[in-house]
Amino acid sequence: MSSGERIVEKVHEERPWYKVYEKFGIRKHIDYPEVSLPELAEKAAQKWPNRASLIFYGRKMSFKEVNVLLSKFATALADLGVKKGDVVALFLPNCPQFVIAYYGAMKIGAIITAISPLYREREVEYQLNDSGAETVVTLDIFYPVVENIWSKTRLKRVIVTSMADYMPRALAFLGRMLKKIPTCEVKPKPNVYFFKELIAKYPPNPPKVEINPREDIAVLQYTGGTTGLPKAAMLTHMNLVANAYQCYEWMRAAGLKEGEEVGLALLPWFHSYGMTVSLNIGPVAGIAGVILPRFDPKEVLETIQRYGVTLFPGVPTLYAMLLAHPDIGKYNLRSVKFCISGAAPLPPEVQRKFMEVTGGVLVEGYGLSEASPVTHSNPLDRSMKLVKIGSIGIPFPDTDAKIVDPETGKDLPPGEVGELAVRGPQVMKGYWNRPEETRETLRDGWLLTGDIARMDEDGYFYIVDRKKDIIKYKGHSVYPRELEDVIYEHPAVKLCAVVGKPDPLAGEIPKAFVVLKEGMTATPEEIMKFVNERVASYKAIREIEIVKELPMTLVGKVLRRVLREEELKKMKAGTS
Repeated sequence: MSSGERIVEKVHEERPWYKVYEKFGIRKHIDYPEVSLPELAEKAAQKWPNRASLIFYGRKMSFKEVNVLLSKFATALADLGVKKGDVVALFLPNCPQFVIAYYGAMKIGAIITAISPLYREREVEYQLNDSGAETVVTLDIFYPVVENIWSKTRLKRVIVTSMADYMPRALAFLGRMLKKIPTCEVKPKPNVYFFKELIAKYPPNPPKVEINPREDIAVLQYTGGTTGLPKAAMLTHMNLVANAYQCYEWMRAAGLKEGEEVGLALLPWFHSYGMTVSLNIGPVAGIAGVILPRFDPKEVLETIQRYGVTLFPGVPTLYAMLLAHPDIGKYNLRSVKFCISGAAPLPPEVQRKFMEVTGGVLVEGYGLSEASPVTHSNPLDRSMKLVKIGSIGIPFPDTDAKIVDPETGKDLPPGEVGELAVRGPQVMKGYWNRPEETRETLRDGWLLTGDIARMDEDGYFYIVDRKKDIIKYKGHSVYPRELEDVIYEHPAVKLCAVVGKPDPLAGEIPKAFVVLKEGMTATPEEIMKFVNERVASYKAIREIEIVKELPMTLVGKVLRRVLREEELKKMKAGTS
């Protein structure tokens, strides 16, 4: 029996998407190596010792160097008292230290939980306490946040690093001199350690720890889910290894050249999407990751041109903002080959324009934290013959998917709208310390996603919307995504979001928030007329507000929830 068979029960029955697999050369089943995540880094160091693994502001770090550094960090953690099963929190932006600490902590059996750099004290305190983390690795500029909440948590040790620690020396020196690198002085005190000092002090000889890839948790991935406080999906080593190999298979079929590609590591690694498609896939395929800690359109364009980026995973708002940059035409972006868009619906107009500019293929995919996260994608077909615009594509190898009735759980036929359910080797073990919510979400091996979708006759899936985002207008279901796709067709629109606004007569009315492109003008009435001429009368947008920006997560997903809450506040105050 192969390791692939041990990890997941194969989908024995024929599925409509298998015809697409055959046309594009995608394998139905993968023989996954049953290893821990740090073992992937170790194997990459043996296979491509001198190839760049990470590129950070011009400094190149080879797979061999990264593997040595993570082993040194693992030795340090073990000496400080961290043991198997302990939780280590990473409160960091994308930087080499994240990679070193991530794989290093796992090497001795510790569990990682990554915290958004945007979080405030209350949010950081919640995640530290809910996960039970006793160690945190943090950036010096975030240290005051940690210091203020330290006494309210179970933290035993804090490890501090600086953005300049792994920059080229000259750039780090100039950055400090010109005060272009944000920094904060952290004075030595008990149980506070400094990242570079630990790396320098310890040898790359951590204690050997037995890890069961199928059972041992690698990451506690926090997600808002559908209701309540954030909860942690327990992702095992095998969940994450399997998803990295599934992503690799998708790109291999499209012509990925192992050990030659250059990826843009812009998606935040604290988010499961970035963690898989721009971090864990690196050692699987020998991809050099060019790290950008934050999104700056000009810097992204310069980076693609300078390093010849070939893989550019992103989110729709990111692609839309790049297209809106006035100087995009001045950059050579023709190196870009593969782009998979996730985390939010991809507007067809954004997809078309970005492919025109780069010459690469941009397709929509789908995933969720509970599935490590990727479950679906359109094939990376340059001819676009196997790509269906508006679809999230077909399931990954060894991944099954179906549409079920949200009320009865009964399987629905092609064309019917219901809740998307998935199963596969990437699906989580459950929620951390939440058995009831685990039982509600995982049923008979199937993960209920909370997304409303449909499947066509060819096995392509379409997300209609989130359960919680559906607008109920006079008994009709109105899907924000459909309206947003139409709004994006307006030439003056840069970004948009549609939410349901409470209405005493209709129940809810669709309201749009729109950000205009720089230098362009349009009135709410003009945009409303443009949209409403293209949709059924019951879907018509009843109100539009022009805004300067939209509330977004660091990964680029628009926070409709925040817009709804702000709208309710205005209504209560009588201002809307």
